[in-house]
Amino acid sequence: MTATSRDDLDPVDFIRANLPLAPVASLPDIRLHRARPSSGLKRLAEHDPDFASPYWAYPWAGGLALAHYFSAHPEVVAGRRVLDLGAGSGLVAIAAAKAGAREVIAADIDRYAPAALRLNAAANDVAITIVAEDLTAAAPPAADLVAVGDLFYAQDLAERVTAFLDRCLAANIGVLVGDPGRAFLPRARLRLLAEYAVPDVGGGQAAANGLSAVFAFEPSRWHADRPVTRPSSDP
Repeated sequence: MTATSRDDLDPVDFIRANLPLAPVASLPDIRLHRARPSSGLKRLAEHDPDFASPYWAYPWAGGLALAHYFSAHPEVVAGRRVLDLGAGSGLVAIAAAKAGAREVIAADIDRYAPAALRLNAAANDVAITIVAEDLTAAAPPAADLVAVGDLFYAQDLAERVTAFLDRCLAANIGVLVGDPGRAFLPRARLRLLAEYAVPDVGGGQAAANGLSAVFAFEPSRWHADRPVTRPSSDP
């Protein structure tokens, strides 16, 4: 990539040119534009002072678990309005759409994520509504189900997300969490539904498979000393 400024850079052009489209290894019916060592993300960061961690450039373990769950249990999303919060590449949103969701909204605050979402949705021939704003400070969305993949890696973010999810529960919106066990996962609020052996790309391109889980996020009346139940297909 030649020297350029943030204003001169078109995210769609950059992703199309530098992040090849390829099937997700464990979900071959889904294709994503994914970064590789030669993709130039480091050079991209040098020309954009606001460049953040490129969550949109890889499938992450929590999202992979949710995508597997929707594929195995399409009844969880079929005919429903689904919000993919912190959508990144759009893996979870795409999986929900393929499983028969009536409407899918993908929300992310990274400036490059909408470009990745548009390209990946088109590559998978699904319709997704993209929201480029932080919904965690907003009222609950017009949705039946909120899916949250890998958003509990930082304390401040986890606190904002948890407060938002509580508002969703109060509005009778179901919540599913996909996570491999990040540091600030609210374990006392979770009911285990399923586990999948998937790579955690956040650990590096050659990361080995590990367990990532799908949970139902439960109201706060649950207590920390209540044991996590074994997997179930119930949403």
